[in-house]
Amino acid sequence: MSNKPIIGITMGDAAGVGPEIIVKSLENSEIQQHSIPLVIGDLKILERAARILESNITFKKVEKDDDFSKTISQNEVYCLDLDLLPEDLPYGEVSSKAGHGSFEFLSTAIELANEQKIDAICTAPLNKEALHKGGHLYPGHTEILAELTDTSNFAMMLSSPKLKVIHVTTHIGLQDAIDRIEPNRVYDVIKMAHDTLSQSENRPPKIAVCGINPHAGENGLFGYGEEEEKVIPGVERAQNEEIDVQGPLPADTLFFRAVRGDFDIVVAMYHDQGHGPIKVLGLDAGVNITVGLPIIRTSVDHGTAFDIAGSGKADEKSMLEALRQAIDLAPTRV
Repeated sequence: MSNKPIIGITMGDAAGVGPEIIVKSLENSEIQQHSIPLVIGDLKILERAARILESNITFKKVEKDDDFSKTISQNEVYCLDLDLLPEDLPYGEVSSKAGHGSFEFLSTAIELANEQKIDAICTAPLNKEALHKGGHLYPGHTEILAELTDTSNFAMMLSSPKLKVIHVTTHIGLQDAIDRIEPNRVYDVIKMAHDTLSQSENRPPKIAVCGINPHAGENGLFGYGEEEEKVIPGVERAQNEEIDVQGPLPADTLFFRAVRGDFDIVVAMYHDQGHGPIKVLGLDAGVNITVGLPIIRTSVDHGTAFDIAGSGKADEKSMLEALRQAIDLAPTRV
C-alpha cells in the first residue's frame, strides 16, 4: 500500500460535465504522482466520457467493502461503481435519476471518509433541481456534508490564487441572510478562517470582515445599525483572542485590497457578496472548500454546465485545482 492519500472523487450529476472533467483531470500525471484517485460514481458513464474525449484512461473497479489497504495501490485509477444510472442517460437534461445518483455518490464518499478508507473528498458539480427531483431536498453539497457528518458549525470557503473568501451565510435569500447574521456566527466564521489558514500556511492570517450595508453602514448613514448589532461584537470577540482581524469594512473596496495583498482572507456576509469577486477573477481558478467538517472536502466552483455537457469542451482547470487542494490538505498515510 502506498502512503499517498486516497482522494475520493464524486462524479456529481452525470448529465453534466462532471464525468468529462474527471477524466480530463485524471489524465494529468501530477494527480497520480501525488495521490491515488478513487472515483465514486458509475463506471459506464465514466467510460462513455472517456470515449467522447478519446482518452486512453482505464479504471480499475473496487467494491465498497474491499479492504483498500490491500486492493488499492499506486499508479492506478480506481472506480467504485454504484451502477445507478442508465447507460444512455441524456446529457444536459434535469433528471431525477442523475439527481439521486449524485446524492448516493456523495453519501458513499462520506461513509468511506468517516471510516478513514479515503483521506479526502473532491466533488464534481451537482444540479440542485435534479437533486430535489431525486428526492433529496438540500440546497447543495455543503448541507449534505454537514448533515451526514453531524456537523452544525461549518462554512464555505472559496479559494483562488489571488483571493480567499469565507461566508457567514450562503444558499439562502438575501432577506433571510441578513436575519441570520449574528455576532456568534460572525465570530465562528472568523475563528474557522483563522484556524484553517494558520494550519495550512503555518502562520496566523490577516482577516478582513465585510460590512452588510453600503460603506459598512457609514456610522449609521445606511441601514438600521446592522453592523453595530450583528457584526462588530463578533469581530471584537475575535480581536480579544488576539486574532488579526479588521472590520466591518466597505465591501466595494475590500476585495480590491485583499487581491492587492493587504489581507489573506475576506469574511463575506452573504452568497453573492463573496462569490461575485471570486468568479470575476475566473471560474476556472476557484475552488470550494468546506471548513469545519471532520473530513476534508474540496470542490469545483462552477456548475454542471448542461449546455456543453457531452461535447468534450468542458474546462478541467477548476477540478484540477480542487484535486491539488484535496491532496495538499489530506493527511499522509502511514
